[in-house]
Amino acid sequence: MCRNIRVLHNFDPPTTDDEVREAALQFVRKVSGSTHPSRANTEAFEAAIDEIAAATRRLLDALVTAAPPKNREAEAVKGRARHEKRMEREVRIRTAS
Repeated sequence: MCRNIRVLHNFDPPTTDDEVREAALQFVRKVSGSTHPSRANTEAFEAAIDEIAAATRRLLDALVTAAPPKNREAEAVKGRARHEKRMEREVRIRTAS
């Protein structure tokens, strides 16, 4: 999975529409291979973001879980820890070469 796309399900407070749109934007950027579309492709780019955001919102609204909601701050701390571990591993690999 693209590291920039975050888990959006089962948070308290619930995921906002802005967060859903940001995830859709990251997905479209990844799939298209373009951070900023040309003028000729802007309409298609924006339409794809809207469609993916709508589908994502429907998915999130339909999902059911018995698990307690996750805490955003705690998840962010875990994410930073994973990032640090990954960077340490990469440094060890580079220095070993």
